Amino acid sequence: MKSRDYALPAALAALAVTGLAVQTATAMPVGNRKVPEPATPVELTRYLGLWYEMGRYENRFEKGCDFVTAEYSLADDGRVNVINTCGRQAGEDGKVSKGKAKVLPDSGNAKLKVSFFGPFYFGNYWVLDHAEDYSWSIVGEPSGKYLWILTRQPTPVFRLRQDLTARARELGYDTDLIRWTKQDSTTPAAEADTSGPYVWRAD
Repeated sequence: MKSRDYALPAALAALAVTGLAVQTATAMPVGNRKVPEPATPVELTRYLGLWYEMGRYENRFEKGCDFVTAEYSLADDGRVNVINTCGRQAGEDGKVSKGKAKVLPDSGNAKLKVSFFGPFYFGNYWVLDHAEDYSWSIVGEPSGKYLWILTRQPTPVFRLRQDLTARARELGYDTDLIRWTKQDSTTPAAEADTSGPYVWRAD
């Protein structure tokens, strides 16, 4: 078979993935109809490492997930390795999703494209704001249907949760849509369906 014969199946597969993403994104509520540009540049080396998800807009890829972490490391080719982990209860190994991210030019390292599907970089990852010491981060994307609030500590003080909720509201997000993530036995978590895979994706 000639190499060009492979092109059509590959193109059809890409269209199928894109169509699924559009259908999924369309079904989700819009929590921010005017997502702002990132507030400040990101020093990538300081952003790397382990993050704990404090809260998020619920999405089908994380549906029912608690004990969620995201770990970023620099790859040899300059891209960013992504390892997302979702647990159902404390102490379990959890489901793991691995991907790659690349920084968009002229974004101050605050905008990345993420892929969990080989060469297809569909997911938008915008660091909308972060602490000066990189102890917290608020992440969104252009559609306003996704939001993540990340911290370096699994159970930060409640005051920080209040402050970050207020900051997300200032950025234009409907904070009533936030689903707070359980990170230990004392952290309240929203009731959620525990079915479905965990593969992070934002379009």
